[in-house]
Amino acid sequence: MSGQVQDDRRPSEPETVELQSVPGFIVFDLPGVQTSAGGTRLAPDVTAAEVALLARAMTYKYAALGARVGGAKAGVVGDPRDRADRAARIARYCAEIGPLVRAGRFLTGPDMGTFEADFAPLRDRRAAPGAISAVVDGVPFEDLLTGYGVAVAAETALRATTTSGWDGRSAAIEGFGKVGGGVAREVTQRGGRVVAISTVAGSVNDPSGLDINRLLELRSSYGDDCLAHYGLPVAPAAALFTAEADVVIPGARPGVISGQVARSLTAAVRVVAPAANVPYTRAGAEVLRERTIAALPDFVCNAGAVLGYRSPPEDSPAQVLRSAANRITEIISLVMSHPSGPLTGACDHAATFLRSWWGEPPAPPFAP
Repeated sequence: MSGQVQDDRRPSEPETVELQSVPGFIVFDLPGVQTSAGGTRLAPDVTAAEVALLARAMTYKYAALGARVGGAKAGVVGDPRDRADRAARIARYCAEIGPLVRAGRFLTGPDMGTFEADFAPLRDRRAAPGAISAVVDGVPFEDLLTGYGVAVAAETALRATTTSGWDGRSAAIEGFGKVGGGVAREVTQRGGRVVAISTVAGSVNDPSGLDINRLLELRSSYGDDCLAHYGLPVAPAAALFTAEADVVIPGARPGVISGQVARSLTAAVRVVAPAANVPYTRAGAEVLRERTIAALPDFVCNAGAVLGYRSPPEDSPAQVLRSAANRITEIISLVMSHPSGPLTGACDHAATFLRSWWGEPPAPPFAP
């Protein structure tokens, strides 16, 4: 198959496959294509609707990168904190999807609640590039890669809107897990400061800049409760979106940038650079456009991991980072000049590619 599935070149509805070995599902956004790909999410409240949104974002991500791959996503219902149950569920899940992986129909990797090591049983024929399993400065490379790309995308937008990069600029980061930590680390290394961070337990804010290394140490001991041990007052998590910051980085679940949240962002905000998929509602994106805040496409900002998995097997971590940075910079630079803003520009860019091989594209990924 070339990827075309119907004579009239029009896509059908996404296909949802119920898992049999564990509670959960896989959604194929462009059913019938030769290869679909996307991460596996493990969470106690993951839903088929959420997974379908994430699969759509993957379709647009691959299209923006010029790859003839359909978007897919898997959701496994379970508590990632329950180590014994988690291990058993992931083992059953990998055994069930093994035939799909070996056939090349579904390629998957880590997402919220999962790690590259979880998928070792599936790597016998399609090994991940060596860099993915590397450790850089004591940190798993997979934890760095997506955050690195988000920081690069934001810097590209800052240079387009302010003529300077991260030097002297500030960020507010929603979520301080493996991706949020990677973003925070990269922002500070590029001369910026992180002034606010949130977890499910709340948020902290320091206009002079938070000590990211200390927060990472606290996270290793206390998880999401690390903020309570930092020494600053802990505000509600939603307070992150009222922080005085040049860049806001949504990093949690879909739909956080609603119209109300977009209106609540301070006048200091110049760029929204998502680490998480599908952060915008249509109303939120429209408010950002009206306020001339650059809404960057999530499916480009967080493409670092996809680029890493598609990198040559022999590339070093430094080569993977360099290649990912170049590709993300290229796309963000291209779409920043779109008259309706970079988010619309990226959606149009991806849709043009989809028309070249699939047919009329499905609607862009926006949260309800």
